[in-house]
Amino acid sequence: MSYPIKAINEALALLPPKMTTRAALVQLIAIGAQESEDWQYRRQKGNGPARGFWQFEKNGGVKGVMEHPSKTVRELAQQVCKARNCPWDRETIWGNLEHDDVLAAAFARLNLYGDPHALPKVGECDAAWDLYVRVWRPGKPHPKEWTARYSLAVDLTA
Repeated sequence: MSYPIKAINEALALLPPKMTTRAALVQLIAIGAQESEDWQYRRQKGNGPARGFWQFEKNGGVKGVMEHPSKTVRELAQQVCKARNCPWDRETIWGNLEHDDVLAAAFARLNLYGDPHALPKVGECDAAWDLYVRVWRPGKPHPKEWTARYSLAVDLTA
């Protein structure tokens, strides 16, 4: 399995330093692995509505970031789109998430940033799961796979 660490780091470089912590990196790796079934799918299986390794739906995660109540989240998302030469259009962003891992990782980080709770400390696997479930609201969560994926994310960032 190949982790898109380079793309995640490029995405984080587009965001303020306070958003580029190891805790954020661990969470992004674990969620991406969870959502894409160990980085296999940039398009939801069965041609579902989710795109990118973090599996954002056009009227779910993409809309949530674009229309987030936090002006900071919205403005940073616009800056990321500009940096990635992606028009500020929900349909276009959603389509680009499938092929632009940097854009997808940045939107995933902004999605996490919009949560009112602090990121869990590295190693807090249960709290990281709770954050994932709260923010991503997976239709069919798979907690059995989470611990191994989270642990690997911790190891990869050590």
